[in-house]
Amino acid sequence: MIIALLVLLGLAAILFFWVVGAYNGLVTLRNRFKNAFAQIDVQLKRRYDLIPNLVETAKGYMKHERETLEAVIAARNTAYAASKAAAANPADTGAMKGLLTAESGLAGAMSRLMVVSEQYPDLKANQNMMQLTEELTSTENKISFARQAYNDSVTSYNTSRETFPTNLLAGMFNFAEAQLFQVDAAAERSAPQVKFT
Repeated sequence: MIIALLVLLGLAAILFFWVVGAYNGLVTLRNRFKNAFAQIDVQLKRRYDLIPNLVETAKGYMKHERETLEAVIAARNTAYAASKAAAANPADTGAMKGLLTAESGLAGAMSRLMVVSEQYPDLKANQNMMQLTEELTSTENKISFARQAYNDSVTSYNTSRETFPTNLLAGMFNFAEAQLFQVDAAAERSAPQVKFT
């Protein structure tokens, strides 16, 4: 009788330590993907800060392109608001989808700006514009690397969350699926072209 009780207590202790370890593992992975999103957020904010300067520089040369410039600023503001919502809770699928949509809109507006700016040789030769576009290109590269790290973290978290028997624990403690940071349309997969030639 005592041996059976000790065996049951031993099994209960093993189960308890497994639950604690699995729970802590999920928390660790969730915190990693949230931190990885914070790295994206830093680069997105840098981009959002660069865009108004780029538009202001272009304004002086592109007097007849007011609509394009306003579209870029509107898309930037929408993306900035969406990034704040996503940064508040990167695990919120709706906020992440909103950010992805807003980022797609910003990429499209920036692409239109770059196409239109090609018609202004003086703008392309402007030192401030060249410096801003170089910084923006560098920031786009950093965003790409940060997205890759984020997606790797999300994949690890989601894999752990979906693997048996951890999936039972994840369901009990509401560890929701995390959203990858990916663009669906093939045309939107590339960074806005900001190079003047």
